[in-house]
Order: sequence, then structure tokens, then C-alpha cells
Amino acid sequence: MKQRLTILTGAGMSAESGIATFRDSNGLWNNYPVEQVATPEGFAANPQLVLDFYNQRRRELLKVEPNDGHRGLAALEKDFDVFIVTQNVDNLHERAGSSHVIHLHGELMKSCPVNNLQKSYDIPPDKPDLHVGDKDADGIQLRPFIVWFGEAVPMIEPAIKWVEACDIFVIIGTSLNVYPAAGLLNYVRDGRPVYLIDPKEVKAYRHDIQVIQAGASEGVKRLTEMLRVAHHV
Repeated sequence: MKQRLTILTGAGMSAESGIATFRDSNGLWNNYPVEQVATPEGFAANPQLVLDFYNQRRRELLKVEPNDGHRGLAALEKDFDVFIVTQNVDNLHERAGSSHVIHLHGELMKSCPVNNLQKSYDIPPDKPDLHVGDKDADGIQLRPFIVWFGEAVPMIEPAIKWVEACDIFVIIGTSLNVYPAAGLLNYVRDGRPVYLIDPKEVKAYRHDIQVIQAGASEGVKRLTEMLRVAHHV
């Protein structure tokens, strides 16, 4: 029986693919005030500005490919039951071949009606832009299927279950500053190994974490070697 590997990924997972991060020194939040483009209030005040912001993110996503880190995680499914919880809104894990992915913060290639964030629609890659006046079958304006600041994170409960059930927990490319995602570490059962991959120092509040100081692609390669040795696969 395969061991269960649960992985939490953040912006650093996709950075090597060319996806702009939000919090680094040249991150998107330095160019766009959060309040304007990532809150319900910002959307109410200027919906076209918000739609244009995500239209641009979507066009960028369509130009990039999964990196070796994404592909390496998908390859781990050969030896482990792999479950990925991502803070990223891109679809690079799925495009790399990963079978089980929860998106905590929504999905860039989906839209939803403004009055029902539980319902979502795929955005076709050949028509990636949303506009004011784009409505669903009920005549409700569509918005990006993104969890904005101040909104509930509906997928956190399923994510907690995945973490509680894991035999091995891995953290890749996240600062562990954004909650509730950062709190998932609290749900790893005692005695389960925890690995952290990041090129920068990350302040984690557990002393038993095995740190791999590297970017996502190199880090996943080293992780794979370590897992094969430690778990005899």
C-alpha cells in the first residue's frame, strides 16, 4: 500500500515557470493595491479594473508551462498517493499531470457569478477575458473564481482532512504567512516527517522540519531522492 504524501505549495512553486509572485520585492502587490484588485469592495468600486487585472494574469498563464518541480510532483504518484493543496490559482499542477489538487484561493481559469461563489464555470483558453456585462444563464454578472481578501476559504476543511491523513507532509515555495493555509502545518500528526523546500529561509514553528534550501525544481528532485532512500521506494 502506498504511503500518503500531502504537499502544500505556494507562489514559489510556479515562479520558475514565469508566474509573477505577489509578495516578493517586485511582486504584484507592489504594482497593484490589494484593496483595488483583490477584495469584494474593489470589485464593487471598479469591476472592469479588477477584471482587466485577472485577464492579464490569465493571458500570462496561457503562455507558460509547468516546470520540473510540477512534473516531479506528478511523477511521485508512481510511488506515493500524492495530494496537493495549493495556494496558487494557476493550473500548472493539473497540466503537469497531478491527479488530486485542492485550490485554496480559487482558480484563474474559472469564473463564478457574483452572488454564488460555490458555482464555477471553465473559462475557455481561446476566450480568456472577462468583461462587465458577461453574465451566466441566470443573468448574473461573472467575476473571477478567486478567493479575495476578506472572503471565506471554502476548501480549507477538505484540505485539513488531507493533511490529517498524510504519512508525509511537504511544504514548497510558501512563506507560511498567509492564513488559513499556513495553519495547515498544525494538522500534521505527531511523528509524521515534514519537509520544507524554499530557496529563502522560512520561519516555521516546528523544530523537526527537514529543510531543502532550493528552488522548486531542484528541491523536488532532491526531495524525491530523499523519499526513495527514507521510505524504500
